[in-house]
Amino acid sequence: MPIEPVSLRTSDGLTLEAELSAPEDAWAAAVLAHPHPQFGGNMRSIVPGTLIEALPKAGVAALRFNFRGVEGSDGQYDEGLGERRDIVAAIDALSDIAEGLPLVLAGWSFGADTSLAVGDERVSGWAAIAPPLRAIKIEDMVAAHDPRPKLLIVPQHDQYRQPDSAAEVIADWVNSRIEVIAGADHFFVGRVDRVPPLVLGLLEKLRT
Repeated sequence: MPIEPVSLRTSDGLTLEAELSAPEDAWAAAVLAHPHPQFGGNMRSIVPGTLIEALPKAGVAALRFNFRGVEGSDGQYDEGLGERRDIVAAIDALSDIAEGLPLVLAGWSFGADTSLAVGDERVSGWAAIAPPLRAIKIEDMVAAHDPRPKLLIVPQHDQYRQPDSAAEVIADWVNSRIEVIAGADHFFVGRVDRVPPLVLGLLEKLRT
């Protein structure tokens, strides 16, 4: 599937660089949010890179983007606040393609925590991949008590939030579940291929 460059416009006037891969007969859509901008995260990091290759082949329109201040995107790092606007801008860019279709926010690490803080009504669910559950204040994660489904994909040996700890944090969350990827660490070395089927599984459930 071809990957096309696109530009996003945020509500506070920034232009962000992004890439879109959208099959003509897409049955679902996903916004892919990358890891922490201050630690080398960008839209070509391994998890969004893997998802933008795998999801469109399965009929899902996928959009990845660079948060504000990363590479060719305007602005500067905003501690997860402005970055929520960036995710909404990505939803805006998918709105024509995804109208009436399931749309998930699929973020990795910082991107996962930030996605959980976005409660846009156009979102059907969240796929939080290796969420540290600390990059954003837990009380700001509006998804926690939202009835829409949350899937937390947690590596067995995650260096920042292991499965047992994640389960404690989300014990009172609504419609939330954890899938553990055995043998994986936070960076999914040798295990990144396990991520797309789980995201697709969530979308399939939203489809019915």
